[in-house]
Amino acid sequence: MTRAYIAGPLFDEGERWFIEQVESVVAELGITTFLPHRDNPPKDEHNIAEIFANDRRGIDECDVVVANLNGITTDDGTAWELGYAFAEGKYIVGLHTDWRSRFQHETVNLMLQCSMNHMARSVSELREHLQEWLITQRTS
Repeated sequence: MTRAYIAGPLFDEGERWFIEQVESVVAELGITTFLPHRDNPPKDEHNIAEIFANDRRGIDECDVVVANLNGITTDDGTAWELGYAFAEGKYIVGLHTDWRSRFQHETVNLMLQCSMNHMARSVSELREHLQEWLITQRTS
C-alpha cells in the first residue's frame, strides 16, 4: 500500500478546500492519504504535542509527500514538514499553481525547490506525475 502525506496551509476555508481537492486527486490514484486537518483532533491548547506527533508519524509512514506551495511565501509548517521529509529520504512533490514568481530563477525558496523530486505547476500535472511515479514504484 502506497501512502502519501498531504502538506500545505490550512488556515482558512479556501486553503482547506484546495488541499482537499489535492488529496482527492492523490486518493483517486489508489494512494492512502494522511491529511493533517482531517486525521487529527481539532487543535486546542492541550493537544499541540499530540498533533505534532501524529503529523510526524504521518510523514514517517508515508512514501511520498505532496505539498501545496502556493502563496507569497511557503507556509512555515509546510516548510518544516518538507525539511523533515527530505531528511528522512521521502519522495517529495511540490504543487505550485500560483502565477506569482518569488525569485527570478526559482519558483519557491531554493532550499525547498532543491528538496523536491518534482514541482508540478497544475493539479493535472500533479496527477500525471504521480501516475508515472506509481508505475516506477511497482516495477522497482
